[in-house]
Amino acid sequence: MSDNNNALYDAFFALHHGLPRQGPGSDATTRSLLALAGPLPERPRVLDLGCGPGRSALLLAAEAGAEVTAVDLHQPFLDELRRAADARGLGDRVVTLDADMGELRFPDGSFDLVWAESSAYAIGFDTALRSWRRLLGPGGTLVLTECEWTVDEPGQEARAFWDAHYPLRTRHTNTAAAVEGGYHVLGVVPQPESDWDAYYGPLAERADAADPDTPGMAEVLASTRAELAMRRDHGGEYGYTGYVLRPADTRWRTRQETAGDIRAVRDVNAAAFETPAEADLVDALRADPGAWLPGLSYVAEAPDGSVVAHALITRCHVDGVPAAALAPVAVAPAYQRQGAGEAVVRAVLDAARLAGERLVLVLGHPEYYPKFGFALASAYGIRPSFDVPDEAMRALVLDGSEPVPAGTIRYAAAFGV
Repeated sequence: MSDNNNALYDAFFALHHGLPRQGPGSDATTRSLLALAGPLPERPRVLDLGCGPGRSALLLAAEAGAEVTAVDLHQPFLDELRRAADARGLGDRVVTLDADMGELRFPDGSFDLVWAESSAYAIGFDTALRSWRRLLGPGGTLVLTECEWTVDEPGQEARAFWDAHYPLRTRHTNTAAAVEGGYHVLGVVPQPESDWDAYYGPLAERADAADPDTPGMAEVLASTRAELAMRRDHGGEYGYTGYVLRPADTRWRTRQETAGDIRAVRDVNAAAFETPAEADLVDALRADPGAWLPGLSYVAEAPDGSVVAHALITRCHVDGVPAAALAPVAVAPAYQRQGAGEAVVRAVLDAARLAGERLVLVLGHPEYYPKFGFALASAYGIRPSFDVPDEAMRALVLDGSEPVPAGTIRYAAAFGV
């Protein structure tokens, strides 16, 4: 490293040392991401990549009871984390490691949770998806946050700034990359402006107090102030989003239904239920252009290529606002309780997310659907037009950028309700 690069490095970290965060975030966002990860083992193994001074690592150790391996390339950050963990009585739960997140040597399946807040950009979103997947054990989850465009057409100034630093993509593109990369999307968390304030507020104060005559500091301050000004003037065009991802179950190939699958889909539904009513329902929905949503009828195949599970999402409305209904879900009896049903449900929910659906409703077993993130529909003020146990009517918000509609569900006519 040249003397100038050394000076820039030293100046950058002099500016950043002691800040509460090294990127946009908050304890509330960390907790929201953790909740979407679902149930964890009693003492989960967590890998926190690009941990900085370890705000997330400390929370995960304290609140999830995790054994955290915290990785960063800047030893002073790790020393700061080490001191904080010891002070909070978490020293036995936090291990620090000076290492490159792009060259990790852990054995495959070493962790239940791989965590990267405001750090995946160091190797790129797609590279992170590819290289970190192997680190997850069975049922493991990847959580990472990514800066992305929040508008379809960002302005020229914002695009020029980010193209020079880290080219951004849209949430749809990143979601598609995750699904194409072999993950299911358990949930997304758009980070609020307060998460940026928690980072940029202290950083701006530090910049105002810095000595520009310190070697390298003038250049670092210019870059920092340009970044702060970009957020001030164009913050509505980009933001951070948290992604909670789980590798797909490779035992089952899931895909959209084709015309050649129609008979097999009917057979699976007829075999899965006591009467042909659900099989007839699927056929009736397929014939209703107001209900059928192209691309949202999914099948799962056994290794021999036979269709063994089916999940369907069709159009419904909540007080006139378009929503989506998940029903029916069917698994051939010989393949039940082996993961085929979960695989096909997760796949069709991913497809609905990519299709732009915002809200999915399901009436089903209250102990089965919460694993997919479904919450009580009544919590959103959503109710069916007929009597059902409250715990059986569930809602999953795929896109929370707009208010969730409240009111009565109107299903397609084929449902007969």
